[in-house]
Amino acid sequence: MAKKFDHYKKVGRVVDKLAAKKKRPKFMAVIDEDNCTGCQVCVPFCPTDCIRPVPQAKYGLPIPPVQVIYDHCMGCMACQKACADLAWDAIRKFPLAEFETRFGIEINDKPTDPVPALAAGI
Repeated sequence: MAKKFDHYKKVGRVVDKLAAKKKRPKFMAVIDEDNCTGCQVCVPFCPTDCIRPVPQAKYGLPIPPVQVIYDHCMGCMACQKACADLAWDAIRKFPLAEFETRFGIEINDKPTDPVPALAAGI
């Protein structure tokens, strides 16, 4: 009998309880929207629930790519690992200083506003 292969073994665990970012991350996840298929395989691995589909009107695609709500990202890179191992490898890891310089976005220690799911107590 063939041995059963566990595709999720090297990826990590799907999040069953959401958390909030408590400090500035060392890294930031950036989704390459031109390379993202919109499969959302990364979403259940994010502990802060900060990955959302891009508004459909932006590209006019039936399945839009996803994006990171940067101020809520804790830099754990679980999304990157899930995407690389289970999907398309469309998420890049940037050291925070490089991310802030390159994209002109300042990341705070704690988010300035709650992620919708966390605010609703989900």
